[in-house]
Amino acid sequence: MVRLACLISLMALATAAYDARADAHPLFQDEAELKAVLTAPLSQAFAQRHQEVRLYLPGQWTYMGPDGATNRLDVSIRTRGHFRREYCQLPPLQLNFRKSQVRGTYFTGQNKLKLVAPCKARPKYQQYVILEYLAYRTFQILTDHSFRTRLLRLTYVDSDEQLEPWTHTAFVIESDNDVAKRVGLDRLRVPSVRYSDLDYEQTALVHLYQLLIANNDYSVLRGSREEDCCHNVLVLGEQSPGTLRVPVPFDLDMSGIVNADYALPPSSVPVDDVRERYFNGLCLPQEYYDAAIARLQAKRDDIVALYRNSADLDERYRDKTLDYIDRFYAILDDPQRVEKEILDRCRGEKLMRRTLEASRDRTSDHSGPP
Repeated sequence: MVRLACLISLMALATAAYDARADAHPLFQDEAELKAVLTAPLSQAFAQRHQEVRLYLPGQWTYMGPDGATNRLDVSIRTRGHFRREYCQLPPLQLNFRKSQVRGTYFTGQNKLKLVAPCKARPKYQQYVILEYLAYRTFQILTDHSFRTRLLRLTYVDSDEQLEPWTHTAFVIESDNDVAKRVGLDRLRVPSVRYSDLDYEQTALVHLYQLLIANNDYSVLRGSREEDCCHNVLVLGEQSPGTLRVPVPFDLDMSGIVNADYALPPSSVPVDDVRERYFNGLCLPQEYYDAAIARLQAKRDDIVALYRNSADLDERYRDKTLDYIDRFYAILDDPQRVEKEILDRCRGEKLMRRTLEASRDRTSDHSGPP
């Protein structure tokens, strides 16, 4: 009964006044590539990459708005992330805008934005970024409970003149709090999530989406020692105890669909290559996986069109990725493969059965005469 009440509450929120596009800030209401220039002490910022404490350094953000006018905002930058901050020659950046200054501009509502850009100055790293951007867009096609992204054609200018200017295609990611606000939920900071509190509908969709992009670098139940729950998953819900937890995936560069040369599958998964799909999702009542498969099938043409129509993907990467997506759908098209490669591989079947039995017992306890 508790799960049913929570599900009804979430469905009501989803169908209320929350048009995802209308409630997104202006920056994320448009899918056109935004042209911008970042002028900042980039060489200083990159020099801090290995430090735990990294200072924000002041710079300027110049962009061309939808009306063609050039606009300028103050911005502070610092390097961010974990693996990529240590590995990349050009580590990812956090952009920190002034809330008072962006009010009334195209960046209204923006404060701190994650910037994803090529981590090395080689063409294949540019393709990795575009593929990760398209992976985010793929999940946006499947559900509004997802991160919005915006593609940029970004020129970097080192104000200390230690680095020559360069231009890359990059993208920014909607903030955690804005995702939560847009879908009418809270961003939860919890050490872990109980299986019984998971929103099974969203969880099944997340697991199958991660199989589509071949990503096992995530958890919907726990994080690492250094982070809140959950690893590469944002947890949304209501603050009240006993309400459902909605997982939203991010950080997709370790996926097989991106196939970055530094990507390795987790040691817990019995594959040697990130391109090899292996279902590592939790066991859930089958009706939720059936519904998630139906959603993925219904959105198949939209997902394929997203990659086929990308002007930024090189032809070789486009053809290779479309074939990779087709191979995922070959699994969904075959009930025997669904049974063998998805349902039979799920983790925690005993936990699922115990949880469902406990739920039935609670329902039975409350359904008798007073």
